Amino acid sequence: MAKKIVRDLKVAGKKVLIRVDFNVPMKDGVITDDNRIVQALPTIKDVVARKGKVILFSHLGRVKTEADKAGKSLAPVAASLAEKLGQEVKFVPFTRGAELEAAIDALQEGEVLMFENTRFEDIDGKKESKNDPELGKYWASLGDVFVNDAFGTAHRSHASNVGIAANIDEVAAGYLLEKEIKFIGGVVENPERPFMAILGGAKVGDKIGVIENLLKIADKILIGGGMSYTFFKQMGYEIGTSICEDDKLALAQELMDKAGDKLVLPIDLKVTKEFSNDSEIRVAKIDDLRPDEMGLDTGPETIKMYAELLKDAKTVVWNGPVGVFEFSNFAGGTIGVCETLAKLKDATTIIGGGDSAAAAISLGYADDFTHISTGGGASLEYLEGKVLPGVACIDEL
Repeated sequence: MAKKIVRDLKVAGKKVLIRVDFNVPMKDGVITDDNRIVQALPTIKDVVARKGKVILFSHLGRVKTEADKAGKSLAPVAASLAEKLGQEVKFVPFTRGAELEAAIDALQEGEVLMFENTRFEDIDGKKESKNDPELGKYWASLGDVFVNDAFGTAHRSHASNVGIAANIDEVAAGYLLEKEIKFIGGVVENPERPFMAILGGAKVGDKIGVIENLLKIADKILIGGGMSYTFFKQMGYEIGTSICEDDKLALAQELMDKAGDKLVLPIDLKVTKEFSNDSEIRVAKIDDLRPDEMGLDTGPETIKMYAELLKDAKTVVWNGPVGVFEFSNFAGGTIGVCETLAKLKDATTIIGGGDSAAAAISLGYADDFTHISTGGGASLEYLEGKVLPGVACIDEL
């Protein structure tokens, strides 16, 4: 069934609650990456243009004690958003109470208000993140309709998503959430083939559910990054001092047995003796690692092999860098994946959030992908085939 989207709502003159994901990185009160704010603009601008009264809220970081509040106010985010919208964003430094209610009542059509970090409600018994029923009910009472546009928390049942949804008449997805449902959900439900997955990152343990689900759906799964060494060790190769999850060796064997030739591992690696950008580098075949060496990147022959396997793909999903891309000398594999995917013709290319999204953006390839997900954990759980509470709570059309 299709989900109700913000465009399906009549918003003129209505108080429109919008749960956004403004959990942006900050240093000394300055936002260092505003991508999540930019991604939320289409939904906010649409409601403003159609004369809705916009009430925005988000979490920012984790807040467990009063001391955790320092540096976690959404005030700088409200200022950044006002700049991008070209209009005032009234910031209310509370999550409930008379001042917030009065500010909402005073809102005019097309105006925007943002209230304080929803996680400030976690100090007294985790009311936000444990979905306290009274809190969800209270927040729902502040508006007429609810739009969830926060994919980053869609895998969680919080008061600010499912709690509100359970207590309000109309619930729709914002345009960002719609994109995530279309692209990440589409991969799981009905991908155009050939469908290839590239999975990197340090740990097999983090991706077990994804690998198992994608084995049922994908035509091939290309494994790279730190997690490949757990597979190599199980296959009997010397992995030296490379990262390895010894408690996942049996699982690696199980996955290889299930996968057959669907699972593709690297054939060469960039190896070194120290975890450092400046240490001496050698390219080695996977059966040529020495006991005092560690693999920190995928090798050039592997990238060529990936390119060959991917050249006819119609859908590609990528989650996790294939090397220590933070070190420029070991970013080659991840750059190679970016370049390979950027060159694909007529393919839908999707980055499943997290570190691979950060890698593609920082390396300058953001515009070369069909879709870069804004959710790390949410993307992974969606790719695992799990039902996401923040998506399930949206009305069907």
